[in-house]
Parts: sequence; structure tokens; C-alpha cells
Amino acid sequence: METANTTHWSVQRALPYILLCAAAVGLTASLALTYDKLQLLHDPAYHPNCNLSPVLSCQSVMDKPQASTFGLPNSVFGLVAYSGLGMFSLALLAGAQLRRWFWIAAQIGITAGMISVLYLIYESAFRLHTICPWCFCVWMVTIPAFWAMTVRNLREGVFGRVHKHFGPSFERCVEQCPGDLLGLGYVFVLGLLLIKFWYYWRTLL
Repeated sequence: METANTTHWSVQRALPYILLCAAAVGLTASLALTYDKLQLLHDPAYHPNCNLSPVLSCQSVMDKPQASTFGLPNSVFGLVAYSGLGMFSLALLAGAQLRRWFWIAAQIGITAGMISVLYLIYESAFRLHTICPWCFCVWMVTIPAFWAMTVRNLREGVFGRVHKHFGPSFERCVEQCPGDLLGLGYVFVLGLLLIKFWYYWRTLL
């Protein structure tokens, strides 16, 4: 059985790679969405390649208010956020020793990103009734990036021994089974999308 200490170091070593993967996917998706948005502004008849069906469509999301924040497309914020995440992951891979305040700032940033993802999942499923394929890719990589960062910071005491105040069961989960909780997160999101859009998925079977 894998010990808590071994798990600790496996998460610690995997973190830069998880963040780098999330940054690469997020940046690619943001670039694609920004390109398509610019093309739509130039030519309203333009059809993005990610318009796969009435349910799986980027354009049907781009045209909605939820696709913008403060008058700017969400993909523009994605370009900035995932570029920063990529630089952060490369710094970790290079062996940078970062101060506690920097980890706190990184946690705040990734938490804001996770909240945005949850909001967009809700809006897509229950308000827009469609899934943007590129957005879906971003959701799938932001979840492990957020969880890996959070587990690392809890274990390293970045916020003090906060997790100890939630009881021994929560502490054991943080120390020994972060992968199980990550799996539950995926099951929840994928299960939600499976049930909500089952009327469409079953036509593909």
C-alpha cells in the first residue's frame, strides 16, 4: 500500500506537469475560441469548426451574454490566465522555490478559475442547453489543476493547518486519497452532462 509520504511526494512532483497540461489545453482552447470570435465579428456567416451539432456547438455559446465578462470574450481572459499558469508550471519544473504569498496568490487564481468553470457548466447545462467542445476541454483540465494545487497547499500548510479543523476524516482524504476525490468530481460533472443531455447522447448509440 502506498504510504501517505509517498503519495505526498507523488502529488508534489506531478503538480508542475498537471498545471502544464492544463495550461497547454486551456491556451489552445482560448486561442481557438478567440480566433472564431474574431472571424464571427468579421463575417456573421462564418461557421466555426467546433459546431458539431445543436448540442455540441461553440457558436451557440459565443452569441450569448455568458460568453463575455466586462464586455470582453471569456477566451481573452483564458489567454491571460492559462499563459500565466504555463509560466508558473515551467518555473516549478525549473526548480523555483516560491514564497508562501506566491502560493496563496496562485491558489486564489486557480480557485477563481474553478468557480468560473462551475458557473459555466451550470449555465451551459441549464440556461444555454448546449456544450461548447472547447469549453468542455477547459473544464476537464481545470478540475485536476485546481485539485492538485489545493491538495499541495493544504499539505504544505500554506493556509496553516486549516484542514485539521475539518476533522480526521477530511484530513485522511487530503493526505491519502486525493485521487478518489478528484474522481468524484469528474463523476459529478460527467454524470450531470450525461443525464442532462441524454436525449441527445442516446441518438448517437
